[in-house]
Amino acid sequence: MIYDNIKNIETYAGISSDILAGLSFLKEAKADMENGVYQINPRVKAIVSEYTTKPVNENGYEAHRQYIDIQFVLKGRERVCCLPLEKLKVTKPYSEADDAALYDVSETTDSPEQQMVIGEGYFAVFYPQDGHMPQLCVAAPEAVKKVVVKVKL
Repeated sequence: MIYDNIKNIETYAGISSDILAGLSFLKEAKADMENGVYQINPRVKAIVSEYTTKPVNENGYEAHRQYIDIQFVLKGRERVCCLPLEKLKVTKPYSEADDAALYDVSETTDSPEQQMVIGEGYFAVFYPQDGHMPQLCVAAPEAVKKVVVKVKL
């Protein structure tokens, strides 16, 4: 997992040209862009959507196998929780069609979940080993406009 400010994207240039392409797209993205899917290159796409954050995400944690997620909020703020997959238990097995499995915290987990706020220039990158629970409110529910960049592994 990576958590950083969008102004620092050059730090990640050596990791992957596809991740850099996604971060570069986010750096230029504007809050007035249309909802929908934007193909950045053959291996990278951005999905723009709007919703209201909530105190609890009923789906719990999610993780992906085919794509890395880069999450960035254009308008508003969102709290995201993160735990390594080995600290979670499967509640919905992996679906190749959705590229997702759902999880809950394991009863034996003694690690506190990591929490971060995305928005106001901050982004998070989630790899397949990173269980993450997005769409949570920071203080109270608020409308957000969010971009999730999907980077093919």
